[in-house]
Amino acid sequence: MVPTSYYVFLSAFIFAIGLYGVLTRENAVVILMCVELMLNAGNLNLIAFAAHHGEAAGIAGQTFVLFVLAIAAAEVAVGLGVLVLVYRRYGTVNIRKPSYMRW
Repeated sequence: MVPTSYYVFLSAFIFAIGLYGVLTRENAVVILMCVELMLNAGNLNLIAFAAHHGEAAGIAGQTFVLFVLAIAAAEVAVGLGVLVLVYRRYGTVNIRKPSYMRW
């Protein structure tokens, strides 16, 4: 049996990679992928603690993970739709240029 602390450290490492990507990247598609990485790190924590606390908590943890996955899928669908529109209008998805916010 693998201790829960291993899962927590792995989750923190994955979350840190995602946070680093969000803070340092300029491409909006890569930023969306890093946000997904951060959400999956949270899911790993939910599953690890649910397994640690027994069967009743296990079902609740898995249910929360399903909700997070559904919200993440909706976030990606809306985000990619917005990025396609921005790319069609400006020809790039570089988020460092604030002039894109002006019409």
